[in-house]
Amino acid sequence: MKVRLALMALVLSGVTSGHAAETSAGADLIVYNAKIHTGTKSQPEASALAVKGGRIYSVGSDTDILGLKGDKTRVVDAGQRRLIPGIHDAHTHVLNERGYNYVTRWDGVPTLKRALAMLSEQAKRTPEGHWVKVIGGWAPYQFEENRFPTLEELRKAVPDRPLIVQYAYNRAFLNDLAMKAFGVGTEKFPTPPGTEFEKDASGNFTGVVHGFTFTFIPLEFMVPQPSFEEQVSSITNAIHDLNRFGITSIVDAAPLIGYPAGHAPIRTLIEEDRLNVRFPFIDLQFGDESSASLVDAEINAVTRKSPISAGQNLHPTMGHGHEYEGAGELLRMEVHDHENFDRPAVIIDPELMRTRMEEDIGKLVRHGIPFRMHVSYNENISPFLDAIESVDRKTPLDGLRWSIEHAETISPENIARVKKLGGGIALDTKMASHGDGFVATYGREKAWYTPRLRTLVDSGVPLAMTTDAFRASTFNPWIGISWMTTGKSVSGSRILAPDNVLTRAEALALFTTGAAWFVQQEDEMGKIAPGHLADFALLDKDYFTVPEDQIKTISSVLTVVDGRVVFGAQAFTGLAPPLPPTLPVWSPVKYFGGHHPVK
Repeated sequence: MKVRLALMALVLSGVTSGHAAETSAGADLIVYNAKIHTGTKSQPEASALAVKGGRIYSVGSDTDILGLKGDKTRVVDAGQRRLIPGIHDAHTHVLNERGYNYVTRWDGVPTLKRALAMLSEQAKRTPEGHWVKVIGGWAPYQFEENRFPTLEELRKAVPDRPLIVQYAYNRAFLNDLAMKAFGVGTEKFPTPPGTEFEKDASGNFTGVVHGFTFTFIPLEFMVPQPSFEEQVSSITNAIHDLNRFGITSIVDAAPLIGYPAGHAPIRTLIEEDRLNVRFPFIDLQFGDESSASLVDAEINAVTRKSPISAGQNLHPTMGHGHEYEGAGELLRMEVHDHENFDRPAVIIDPELMRTRMEEDIGKLVRHGIPFRMHVSYNENISPFLDAIESVDRKTPLDGLRWSIEHAETISPENIARVKKLGGGIALDTKMASHGDGFVATYGREKAWYTPRLRTLVDSGVPLAMTTDAFRASTFNPWIGISWMTTGKSVSGSRILAPDNVLTRAEALALFTTGAAWFVQQEDEMGKIAPGHLADFALLDKDYFTVPEDQIKTISSVLTVVDGRVVFGAQAFTGLAPPLPPTLPVWSPVKYFGGHHPVK
């Protein structure tokens, strides 16, 4: 008995071998003198928090939390800035940005004049054999001039290098060197259904190409490709730019190169302890011709080739750091309803949608694999839900997580069906950037309720807001948050009805607590509360009090992931680890950054 009591005393005092380090007194990190929006009902506001082992373990007043300081605690004075839970982007495409450093990004550029000047500057730096590229993240409506560039302007800006300026997955502008390299007008250029080449009065190609997603994806592989070191540098910079806006976690919504090969840059960052965002992912075995369908290829990949189970974390030290979340977002190419708001909706044959999805989803459910499906238009959502209801009758979903991605025009009736089936809806912020194009195509009355934000929030269906970056929209979530709360697009035009906007708390919740459902982390993510993941951002402006026209200009001055400072700006610059040198040396990201400075 005496021996047993002595051993217990040693354990409780932390003296046993190796235990003292694990239970050393004091927090790892304390942030105080902050205006903390906790996202909880029990303690909605606080001024300080303490972090230990990658988790928040205490939230309260400055006096209480500073009392938890130990010899090794890093203490940060927030200077009365607003602190929010880390933003979780539940649908983006980081792994497709392995060539991020090759791209001149127009995200946030205020004038077309400056955008063209950036091209001219970059053309002088770009070595022979490489291209000048602008690929997604911008819209003509953001420019003061409120228009697209002309081909004459583009040719003048980039006279002696191949140039492609791509607007979402809607259209691309090519100079003569790019048209020649791509083989425009020949069998070399991919021309899936919906591809249109503009011609002048003489029948010559102008350089403007209209299309859908599958027109532009192949072009990515027809230009010079980055080395593996440049890919790692590109992903590093892309994640750094997410951290800049307070993003601490994402769901990679399926790369063009599937798991595991497509995840090689992420594995490198993990090995070097440089993965600065939680990286759950869904997977798509795009281009695998060894299986009858994409779903068959996915099942084969995760059960035979590279076995992995839903919810399995591949990161050795960070919770939910690199975690498989299932299949998607494209389950079957022939039922993909590309959203291009400059054109009428792509409506899929209802019987084709029902039969193909019933077949594919049935297989995923039987294998216990969660799934997500890109379905933008309500006309296609209806037969998709018919298929899920049929599967559920035969093989109950039994709590398996699934969601519709985008769902811009979903009806109240279909919202209720999704909720009844236990699914979720991951909206996106594209209307913030492309809503003016939507108005031109469908009219302002339809845009008023696209999507039905108020109905969706009030319905209680699991709901997240996402960016669908980096091509279809900008990766900056504050552009979308501004649209949700003010009803205005990047042009300043009101495109949401007054009764279809959200409060600032509601809008933020769709990027925090709402998004947690989609990665099964409701009890760990999205709040500043004890036991939750230590992911948060200190903002340069107070989101809850700043004038509404400044919401879109918000960024982070301190971003923390897993209790580690991953981004710092202004007074907090020295707290973050330095970025490695950007590769290649001529990279436009090195000179312009990934997003125009916000003011």
